[in-house]
Parts: sequence; structure tokens; C-alpha cells
Amino acid sequence: MKNRANRNLAVRIFFISFCFFGTITMSGQNEKNSAEPDNITASIDVTQTYAPVNRYIYGMFTELLGNIFDHGLWAEMLSDRKFFYPVDTSSELNPVNTRRFQDRWRPVGGYDVVIMDRNHPYVGEHSPLIRLSGSETSGIQQSGLALQAGRKYTGRVILCGDPGIKIKVSLIWGLDDHNRQIKETDFLTADYLKYPFEFTAGGNSDNGRLEITGTGEGSFHIGAVSLMPADNMQGYRADIITLLRELNSGIYRWPGGNMVAGYDWRDGINDKDRRPPRYDYAWNAVESNDVGTDEYLTLCKLVNVDPYICVNIGFGDAFSAAEWIAYVNGPKDSPMGILRALNGHPEPYQAEWWGIGNEMYGQWQLGHMSIEHYILKHIMFARSMRAVDPTIKLVASGATPFETSTTARHHRPPLPARLPYKFGSRQDWSYQLLDHASDYFDYLAEHLYPVTNMAFNVDSQKFIETDDPLVDQVRRVSNRIEAVAESWDEYLKLIPGLKDKNITFAIDEWTGGGWRSGFVRTLCAAEGLQEMFRHSDIISMGGYTAVTSCVNFDATGACMSSIGLVFKLYRDHFGTLPLKVTGNSPQHPVKGTIGVDRPEKTSGSDTWPMDVAAAMTADHQKVTVSIVNPTDNDQELYINFVDASFSNNVKVYTIATNDLSARNVPGKEPVIKTVETVLNRVPGKIMVSPYSITLYELNLK
Repeated sequence: MKNRANRNLAVRIFFISFCFFGTITMSGQNEKNSAEPDNITASIDVTQTYAPVNRYIYGMFTELLGNIFDHGLWAEMLSDRKFFYPVDTSSELNPVNTRRFQDRWRPVGGYDVVIMDRNHPYVGEHSPLIRLSGSETSGIQQSGLALQAGRKYTGRVILCGDPGIKIKVSLIWGLDDHNRQIKETDFLTADYLKYPFEFTAGGNSDNGRLEITGTGEGSFHIGAVSLMPADNMQGYRADIITLLRELNSGIYRWPGGNMVAGYDWRDGINDKDRRPPRYDYAWNAVESNDVGTDEYLTLCKLVNVDPYICVNIGFGDAFSAAEWIAYVNGPKDSPMGILRALNGHPEPYQAEWWGIGNEMYGQWQLGHMSIEHYILKHIMFARSMRAVDPTIKLVASGATPFETSTTARHHRPPLPARLPYKFGSRQDWSYQLLDHASDYFDYLAEHLYPVTNMAFNVDSQKFIETDDPLVDQVRRVSNRIEAVAESWDEYLKLIPGLKDKNITFAIDEWTGGGWRSGFVRTLCAAEGLQEMFRHSDIISMGGYTAVTSCVNFDATGACMSSIGLVFKLYRDHFGTLPLKVTGNSPQHPVKGTIGVDRPEKTSGSDTWPMDVAAAMTADHQKVTVSIVNPTDNDQELYINFVDASFSNNVKVYTIATNDLSARNVPGKEPVIKTVETVLNRVPGKIMVSPYSITLYELNLK
């Protein structure tokens, strides 16, 4: 255990040996260094526990980005349902929209029957106006809908128009006339009205359509449209929510992320159909604002996690941030509380965690500013926010030199100084915040996105691709977490009195694997969690990027991903009180530069090529041992305990694959599972399966 106060503690070794047999055996042989021990041994002192693992370490990062919500968690099936884009026959979106699965509204009855009316819009800048001519059918349609036979769908359309016009809303799942269900109305007024509808699909289709058409003389407007599966859970997909509940993640961070620097929270409250669609210049996408503050807090309740809201310090202001807290936490008889009640939530949400900005050191951020200006603005925000609710916990947008060094991968102007940056320098955002503003936050954010197949070269001042073995690639993730701990040690040396401030880290964005997919990321996630456990005294929260990494889903189904299985495994079974693990096979240093992408001390347990973590449960009844094997062959491991004896009933949980590209697919039998076995005896050694995460649960006598 790399606890600050016990880093060099000697461990008394009284050995009790035991072993378990893995569930998967594979062929393959790694070249062995002659200096490596014949028997890899891990020693665990059950008498020495460390700071409890905060349940927030299992937290998740969410952002109004990509398909996390849009065509993801949120159940809305239609794209651009409030008509940010014109309804026409053009082949490209202008401005571009980087979200996937975006379908277009197209005219029905001719390319010129629809105009985008700016004089009488329902929401946003314009609304479609459809001109009719007698019995000729005209309107709009959107295709690309995934429909399932027998499934119910619910929705609404906002309309106004001339009297006597007949409107048809049709859900279509085939080419024939009978492959559709139609809802009709001939009651239109000059004012926009909401018309609800329900459908039951009569067939399966990957390219279903929704049509809204009219006949008669005159014209009609369409203000907004919505279509969701009828089994949605307060707007969210029931299948995904059911899976996320299993993770028991502790906390979700929202709404970002890069986009928060241009986000106005007031766009995301009140009637969803009236919320204006906005262009997100951080991600070059259109944000519908359907998922706003109340919807996010509803999500937290649905999956039983605590909220963590990040406010806009980029283009935003302290007054708006304080008003946001008043809306979320203010008394129900306060002005903001009354507004919240009008939106269906009279009682305060009592959200405790609030972040002030995101990665403001980066040139990619909207409203990017110097560290001096960020400190001033952070203090302004903190004072205003705490004046509204003194009980909140504040997270500062920090960045150690390891994080600010990532600008060498994707910076725009030249680097401000030669890497590695020095601790205490102007490029060390976390130091500057701790030195000048530590009274104005409780946690210090750090983000880490190590690219596992790249290493920083000092001479070229660039990240260079490497051909490292997988065991080294996976190590880069936990190395970045060890770097956070080393940074803290440096800050304690540089800043007198810091150790009394009770400030800890919130690693509220992290992932691993670089651009790799499949099981590599899963191994990275497991080693990353284990490294956080080793530093439980200074890491209070994690936010894995992103929550949707834990589930694989398509338009109609969802299943747990291997990353989700890992988070569930550790959350359900790993102990709360970390134990010190020593070994006789030190981890190998990986390529890179100390202070940029490598810590001075290599992370992990001294059980190379495996990584071992151990913990005791809060009731002191069980000891858990987790082992990550990122190699393609079985590994033998001997484990010795100090002053402990166990009953013979041992549970073993294994997540493993023989194919690093394997992934679980919705609607199919999962190829990666958590396999549970029970051992009735304690033999002499463990045989650890290739490409595996294995957790042993032992009952203390």
C-alpha cells in the first residue's frame, strides 16, 4: 500500500500459503528474464489496513457529448426533434454535427413544400411551415428508426395551422400500406397545441419512419416532435438503466467536460419542447437540451448515485453558477425553489458536489484563460456559490504537470515551456491553486487519458508511437495514477501547512487504452482501479469516461460490457480497507519521460507481470485479493498472509477472454462473463488465467 504515512513500513512476515485454480487455460509462453524469480510471491499483511476506499472511486463521468445521452441513455428516437436544421433534401448538415446516428427530416410531397418560418417559430430560430394544396399529401418524414413488432411507442407533436386541415401522424415499418399505423386529427388552431399519440409496431424494421403529413387548403406548422419506447423510465431507456443500477457507481459527474464551458443551465429547464436547441462549439454538435438539470438529477435517483455538477467558468459567470445552486438546492419557498417546483420538483435536491470549470488550462477549452485569471475567477465563483449553500463541496479544475503535459499531444500553439514542466511552475495548475486558493475548494480535479501505445520523447518534445508489449501498455494507466500521488508528495514539500487542509484528489475523468478497444481497455480499467485503491488516502473520487463504456447497446437492446463487469465485480466484492501487498518481482519501468508520462516510481505491486491488490471488508470478516494478468499465458502466483487463517470455503470470480477484440453484443449470448466458482480447500499456489481479472473472497476464521 503506497499510503503517505506508511510508504516504507516494514512488514512482519508470517506465512500461510494457499492457492486456487484458474478457470481458463491457454497456451503461450512469454520470454523470461533470467533475473526474474522462479516463484512470484505476493505477501499480504492482514494486520495493516489503510484509509477506506471511498465508494465514489467507482464513479462515472457523463457529458452532453456524442451518444452518451443523445441516442444513448436518453430514450428519444428522433434526431433534431426541434428543427435546428432545415427540412430539405440537402446531403450535408450545416453546421456539421459530430454525433452519430443522426437522421434528417425530409420533405414529403416535393422539395419545395416546406419552408423554415422565422416569423412564427415554436422554439429556436425557425419551425417548418408546410404549404398544402387540396388532396395532395405534403409534410415531413424521418427514417432510420429501429422498430420492433409488438412494441409500444409513445410521443407527441406540436402543431398549429389553418382550420379544416387534416393531419396524419404515421409510424411505418414496411413498404406496403398495411405496414403502418396512423393517428389523425383535424383540429388545428392558430396557436400551437400538443397532440399526444401512441403506436404499436406491427413488424420489425431497421429503417422505420415517422411521417407527419397534411391535406386540405392552407398551411400548418410543426413546432416539435417526440417518439420514445413506451417503457421508457422517465425519459431514459429502461434496458440501459437496469444495467447501470447493477454497477452501484456512487456518483455521476455532469454535464461535462469540454461542452460545459459554453453551457447555459437555464437552457435545460422548463418544458422540454420549449428548450432551445443550441450549437455546441466544443464538440461541433447540436444539443437539444432535452436532458437538463432535472433530468440529470432524475437519472441519479434512477441509478442510485449522488450528483456532481460542473458549472461553467469558461463563458459563464459567478452569478449564474450561484443561481444554479439556488435552483438545485434552494428552499422550496425561495424564488429558485418556486421555479424548481413549477418544473415538478418542489423539494431541494441537496446536491453536495460541485465542480468549478473543466480543463481551463487547455487551449481547446472555450473561455481558456491563464492560471492567474482562473484563480481569480475560481475564488469569485466559490464565494458566490458558498453564499447560496455553505454545505456544498467544491472541486477545483486542477492539473498536475503530468496533466498539463498532455498539451504536447494535441496543443494548438507552441508549448509554453520545454517538457517536463517543473513542480511549482506556472504550468503546474494544481500547485498554483493549492498555493493561492486552497481555502476555496475541497477537492482537486485531475484528468488522465494515457495513450497506451505512445511515450514522450524529450529530444523531439513529442509523443512517439511504441510497440510495447501489452503488459507495458496497460501499466501506463496505473502509472498516471501513481503520478498523481507523487505530485501530492511534491506539493506537501512545497506548500507549508498543506497536509492540514484535508484536500484530496477527484480523478473525475479517466480511462485507458488509448485508441485501443475491446478487452485491452478492460485490463486498463482494472489496473487503474487497483492503483486508486493503493492511494485511498488522497483519492476520493473517480469518474470513468464514460458511463456508456460500461454497457454495449444498439437502438433496441443493451448488455453489460466487459468494463461494466469489472466495475461491478470490484464494487460488489472488493473490500473497503486496503491491505499492504509486497512481492519479489518488481514492476518493470515502461518507456516515457519522468514528469511527463512516467512517475519516478513504477506503479503496481511487486508481482510483475501481474498486478495484485488486497483489502479487508468493512466488517473485518473477509479478505479479498484481486489479480490482473495482462499476458497471454498462465501465471503462477504464491500468496502469503501475515497473522491470518481462513476457512476452506473460498469464492473465486474470474473475467477472462482469449480474444482481446471480443465484446458482448446486445441480443446475443455474452462472450465475456463473470464466472463464479467455489473452492473447498486451500492448496499451495494460484494459477492465474491469461488476459484475466480474478478476485478471491476468503472468510477469516
